[in-house]
Amino acid sequence: MKKFTLLLLTIFLFAECSTVPITGRKRMNFVSDAQVLPASFAQYQGFLAENKLSTNREMTNQIKEVGKNISAAVDRFMRANNMTAEANSYKWEFNLVDDETVNAWCMPGGKVVFYTGIMPICANEDGVAAVMGHEVAHAFAKHGQERMSIAQGSQIGGLLVNLGTSGKSAESQQIWNTAFGVASGLGGLKFSRVHEQEADRLGLVFMIMAGYEGTEAAEVWVRMSQRSGRSSQPAILSTHPTNESRINDLKTYLPTARKYAAKYNAQVRVN
Repeated sequence: MKKFTLLLLTIFLFAECSTVPITGRKRMNFVSDAQVLPASFAQYQGFLAENKLSTNREMTNQIKEVGKNISAAVDRFMRANNMTAEANSYKWEFNLVDDETVNAWCMPGGKVVFYTGIMPICANEDGVAAVMGHEVAHAFAKHGQERMSIAQGSQIGGLLVNLGTSGKSAESQQIWNTAFGVASGLGGLKFSRVHEQEADRLGLVFMIMAGYEGTEAAEVWVRMSQRSGRSSQPAILSTHPTNESRINDLKTYLPTARKYAAKYNAQVRVN
């Protein structure tokens, strides 16, 4: 058991790390696309089979058109940065589901769903582009794969705690296991917040590259804040940054996003 655990630790410590383009953040990812994408595509088709697509042709066409434009911007970026094989692995698809839940998501490999409930928050085409850019950015930055890698690392950490406390009293083992559980839980929340901020910034770049107005990204969160009200939950215990922090960060990052967009031959709108 000890040798097996040490082997797992070695794999964990020397796992492949890569850099997220644009943001430059180092990410841990030892879950390959070949492992993730087939399951992602199958789950997406299963979800569509079990949920009703919107019959609103205007909104559906808007989702598909904006999705096409933003995915084209992402594809242009990847091919300009020697990421051709990765670009070829994406199977972009955009659907609007008839559901009043205020949500949208993108699975690894480019499978996107918007719920009709989020459309009033989007409010306009640029708002749709802001949400679309954010969700597509999660797939681009491989946040799903990274979360899977972190979960695997946490399992290894749990094994090490059990090994290290095997000769101690039951009370001591419980204290260490509780401490590890709290630390890993808060660490997971922190990574979620990091992913959300990163997706906000990358999404802002991609929506501007696609020709949409970047100022609308912050306005989406203004409308979201007005709908949800002020949260009393401490930010450290949230999987997402506060609405206020997202609004401020998007406004601050906007000039940088415009520079990246211009670098990759974007059609940047000028007021």
